[in-house]
Amino acid sequence: MWRYFLRRLLISIPVILGISVVIFAILASAPGDPFEELATNPNVPPEVRANLRAQFGLDDPLAVRYVRWFVSMVKGDWGFSFQSRVNVDTLILQRLPTTIFVLGSALLVGLLVAVPIGTLSALRPYSIFDQIATTFAFIGFSLPPFFTGLVLILVFSIYLDWLPFIYRADIAGTGFRWWWEHVRQAIMPVTVLGLFQGAALTRFVRSAVLDVVRLDYVNTARAKGLSEWITVVKHVIRNALIPVVTLLALQVPTIFGGAIITEQIFRVPGIGSLLIAAILANDTPVVMAVTFVFSCLMVLSNLVADLLYGWLDPRISFR
Repeated sequence: MWRYFLRRLLISIPVILGISVVIFAILASAPGDPFEELATNPNVPPEVRANLRAQFGLDDPLAVRYVRWFVSMVKGDWGFSFQSRVNVDTLILQRLPTTIFVLGSALLVGLLVAVPIGTLSALRPYSIFDQIATTFAFIGFSLPPFFTGLVLILVFSIYLDWLPFIYRADIAGTGFRWWWEHVRQAIMPVTVLGLFQGAALTRFVRSAVLDVVRLDYVNTARAKGLSEWITVVKHVIRNALIPVVTLLALQVPTIFGGAIITEQIFRVPGIGSLLIAAILANDTPVVMAVTFVFSCLMVLSNLVADLLYGWLDPRISFR
């Protein structure tokens, strides 16, 4: 298993290198300049602008700038934010835990919704439960997260006044009250992302379970006298989750994209909202760093998916 993990980890290294090259080349070639305001400011002498550009290496060749940027990223120096006037790594480390908490909770909610509902729908195909679950799955997958978020804000924040619609990181209080306030403000963004992913995964879980439940080894397990619960959990769900894990790994970019929209709607102080603010302000170092962090998280999620393959089907780890 460890050899399998090391192989997958070594494969991820050139992938990250390739991603970094693409990100830097695209953003470095994009129109705009972080010192554009200085260029139009008559109070800033031209020699000052030239010194600043030389200090940050903006006039160096593209290859030299990439090597300097990547080496600095590896060392932990992610650059300086021209808008916030602080180090980029400080900005990201302040917001990354919030994004991981929201995304992780949403993914967990999606799996808790999709796996049991999809399994029950497959075990009772074309029943009333299956038809209702399929209908709600199609509705949930068809509604975009920004629309669902606005509906939840109107219902639970404005009409009922149950939940806050602005996510705050600086909540006053300690102990249980502090935890409860964090849970209350995370309910709506987590629900929006979780139900959207759960609706999409439910159909695939149903299809995967339908394919597995008809196989011969499942009938053999039942013929040996195993209970239906053990047969479904140990033999059906475990094997049916292999294609679902593949789909989940491929949907990670969609999850991050939905997180960026959701963070804008609920004012979640995550790296998604930081990315939008940096793009609007033409803060290139922040855009590069945040995009690279998103890419690394996607590669990490695919690595986790590969490890789950080896756990769900031990034969994979020996290939």
